[in-house]
Amino acid sequence: MATPTRALVVVEDYAEILCLIIIAEMAAVEAQKMADLAGPGIGNYGDVANILPANYSSLLTPKETQIAIFEMKKYIEANLCKELNLIMTQVPLIVDTTSGVNDLLDRDGSRTPIGFHIKNDHGQNPIDAEVVQAATKWKRHALKQYGMGAGEGIVTDMKAVRKDYFLDHDHSAYVDQWDWELVMTPEQRNLAFLKEVVQKIWKVLKGAERHVQEMFPQLADPKYPNLPEELKFIHAEEILEKYPDLPRKERETRIAREYGAVFIIGIGWTLKDGHPHEMRAADYDDWVTETEANGIKLHGLNGDILVWNSVTGRRHELSSMGIRVNAETLVKQLEMTGQTDFLRQPYHQGIVTGDLPLSVGGGIGQSRTYMLLLKKAHIGEVSVTVWPKVLKDMCKERNIHVLE
Repeated sequence: MATPTRALVVVEDYAEILCLIIIAEMAAVEAQKMADLAGPGIGNYGDVANILPANYSSLLTPKETQIAIFEMKKYIEANLCKELNLIMTQVPLIVDTTSGVNDLLDRDGSRTPIGFHIKNDHGQNPIDAEVVQAATKWKRHALKQYGMGAGEGIVTDMKAVRKDYFLDHDHSAYVDQWDWELVMTPEQRNLAFLKEVVQKIWKVLKGAERHVQEMFPQLADPKYPNLPEELKFIHAEEILEKYPDLPRKERETRIAREYGAVFIIGIGWTLKDGHPHEMRAADYDDWVTETEANGIKLHGLNGDILVWNSVTGRRHELSSMGIRVNAETLVKQLEMTGQTDFLRQPYHQGIVTGDLPLSVGGGIGQSRTYMLLLKKAHIGEVSVTVWPKVLKDMCKERNIHVLE
């Protein structure tokens, strides 16, 4: 029989072990959340293998797929222009490194653009240039350059290269987007206006789904349900409260499965768990402005459209957008991220001085949209780019025909 002293030691040891286990579990969750902020993509090909469907058969032939892609492209471009009062414009593939207009995508420096030197004039008048990662910041210059007034805007057929992506089922190094930007007034810098814009974009995407299914009725397959008519608006803080122990991508998967389609507000602001929902650059979207929902103070005038992908059984991002920073919020966000040196660059100076117009804008992934609406298992079925052999072999085993 254990003596009281010995029993006390055993209890204390057990409590200490239990405490260590809890600390270890909390550390594991924290580490997973940190890793989840590192950028897009699944992260390893073992997990990709679990995402790709085993018994897959495309609903369209390769020829039909190409016809459907360009029909959707025409529909979406025409209707974005109609709904948001935009015009199609040219967009750069390369930009001057010193301009500050290239998109760094996040704020931890993990995704850098491809840079190269143009010797020009036998080296007498050289240029250091970069391949764009997105046209996010360039578009505010374009609004001014094209003389756009309040309520007018542009949309571009943007092509980019993102060399630091992990290449999986819906991320490629080659990126194509409808990059759009709309001039707005100071009075429109609020959540209600952002939601109004998002609803118009959702209307276009739902219309594109109906349009392509009229052309190819086999796409209306009950095995792969259509997008919901309504988009659910929810703040990143609300999702964290709902799933406090899950990392960001798993939270997104749960919420997308629950509602079918969501617009997640407030991406970039640090949430109650000490992490932002996702890292977001400090010099375009406004993620610092205070807002309110149900009497609760929140932050952010930006967000992402995510939907449930019934082919891959996973969350699927279609668009990222937001009301852009003004002079005040630009400085505040750069101070928070320790990047105030950016304020010397022409783009940032244009915002601080008021030379560049206030705007709302975003990007809609073209191949992502085609992949979803054509019920494809891999983005390589609708986009021609490079893939590692391990991924091509994996797709071939599953009857997924990646374009080359």
